Amino acid sequence: MIIFLIHFAFFLKNFKNQTNKKILQEIYDFNFRQIELSVREIGYGDQSINKKMKDYINLFHSILSEIHFWEDYSIIEKKKKISFFLENMDKNEYLVKYFDDFKEELSKKNLNYYIKGVSN
Repeated sequence: MIIFLIHFAFFLKNFKNQTNKKILQEIYDFNFRQIELSVREIGYGDQSINKKMKDYINLFHSILSEIHFWEDYSIIEKKKKISFFLENMDKNEYLVKYFDDFKEELSKKNLNYYIKGVSN
């Protein structure tokens, strides 16, 4: 789940602007509804679901906050950011390169590229 949230944070950060605000909010809402449905399918009760969702949303916003200045960080700082969310990861350097590349790929395409073909 954490890996998904990190990807989603990079995605939102990359496409965040006034023009995309409405569609990004819809994507955000959809993704968190899907997470909630997944948690329900696992069998958690309503109170547990609320707590889990609060935890996931707080984690997501922490990730967003930590990657806000991603391009300004050194490799060492990026490794620390990744380590903060992915404890016991011995491939942090690989993940830093991976997310640098992921961010680069996101910037090469516009938002419409990723959402075309998705029904309204």
